[in-house]
Amino acid sequence: MKCETLFRSGDHRWLVFGQDPDRPANVIDTNQYVICNGANAMMLDPGGLEVFPPMMASLTHEVALEEIRAIFLSHQDPDIGSSLPLWRRICPPDVKIYLSTLWSGFLSHFDRGAQFTTIPDEGMEVLLGSDLRLRFIPAHYLHSSGNFNVYDPAARILFSGDLGAALIPESARTGTMFVTDFNAHIPFMDGFHRRWMGSTRARDAWLAAVSKLDIDILAPQHGLLFQGDDVKRFLDWLAGLDIGSGVAAMQR
Repeated sequence: MKCETLFRSGDHRWLVFGQDPDRPANVIDTNQYVICNGANAMMLDPGGLEVFPPMMASLTHEVALEEIRAIFLSHQDPDIGSSLPLWRRICPPDVKIYLSTLWSGFLSHFDRGAQFTTIPDEGMEVLLGSDLRLRFIPAHYLHSSGNFNVYDPAARILFSGDLGAALIPESARTGTMFVTDFNAHIPFMDGFHRRWMGSTRARDAWLAAVSKLDIDILAPQHGLLFQGDDVKRFLDWLAGLDIGSGVAAMQR
């Protein structure tokens, strides 16, 4: 599994893991992220059962398992957190697991022994280590009813979950982790956003919130990352998109 450093300043790092060449074709590709601050690390959407072996192998080249102090789950999907019981076996026993207050009873179907620190609907701030303040930002109904992003103001990175996600065929991959041609990238994310994003009110509220943030990198859970001017290009594109395409099938 590929690993790339997105940000480094002293002992503060952002790592992204993905684009596993050995991933089975029927398993959707995912990006896993790790934020490090000294000897403290937080995993963001650590992935499903199928990606656990390559993810663990790649992670341990970069971060000691005893430094994983927290796991963040943006919502309830299996590609995000069905590996949770395996991570809990090898991470410190007091690792904190953050997720929406809506989902603790449902995620217990993955791991009934897990103790969750639930995030209220309005979000919250947490410390990683003694001095790195991270913000959990609401993204409800985009696409999950209880859904959060993570913003790091020091790194100016927004982990956006399924917002910005793209389903990229292997034939279109170039080896980079970042979008290099925004217009050419649109077809890989257009259908996904039209179907999986179900609320224009939620979309507009999210855009109003994130437009106030300084964002150098917007990092989704699927596909390529956006940096520089492509962050604003994505936000502008999303603002004009007709979402909720599945409703048409209900009106026949």
